[in-house]
Amino acid sequence: MYLQNFNKSWKSHLQKEFKKLYFMALTDFLESEKLTYTIFPKEQDVFKAFELTPFDTVKVVIIGQDPYHGLNQAHGLSFSVNKGIKVPPSLQNIFKELQADINNPIPTHGSLIKWAQQGVLLLNATLTVREEVPGSHQKKGWETFTDAVIKLISDEKEHVVFLLWGNYAKTKAPLIDSSRHLILEAAHPSPLARGAFFGSNHFSKTNAYLISNHITPIDWNLNEVGLFSA
Repeated sequence: MYLQNFNKSWKSHLQKEFKKLYFMALTDFLESEKLTYTIFPKEQDVFKAFELTPFDTVKVVIIGQDPYHGLNQAHGLSFSVNKGIKVPPSLQNIFKELQADINNPIPTHGSLIKWAQQGVLLLNATLTVREEVPGSHQKKGWETFTDAVIKLISDEKEHVVFLLWGNYAKTKAPLIDSSRHLILEAAHPSPLARGAFFGSNHFSKTNAYLISNHITPIDWNLNEVGLFSA
């Protein structure tokens, strides 16, 4: 796995995790898997979220569960797909809520790289998956690692907004110190939630909290061409 893609600020905090038995077992599992199966995302993108959002810059954490398992979809950021890839249904609903909440135009693509570069850690609980087999890399060690990441952010930073969308993401709340951070919960943006995600207003609430703590808010507009364009 491409641990060299970790930003130095993450590496210094997570070096002990890489040496633990569960992480070494996870590495062995992934090496075995890729001999027989196609694994997503591409190896160089497994830790893309950490590469694009250094520890020191984290302002917001959006927790997903599994990477997309279809060809060319997953690229290391929860909910995101590269430009030119059809926007998945859950992400379409995120964009609809974004428009309703803060009147941002519906993006013309599904890349959330601009958010990541502003301090939005787009973290899947499981960072890899076998092609066309959702959940195939769950309970192999990834959740232990990403739980450690969430707890690290909670313990070492202040005034981070954690967006917990769906029942799985909500199970991560006990890892977060709510006296130091803002936890916002909502239904999952999946169409299976039958619109329960809509009206959560998490984008405006996030920025209001950041501003109240003298932190630069997130520019959620993905259509703007500029410094953070992907």
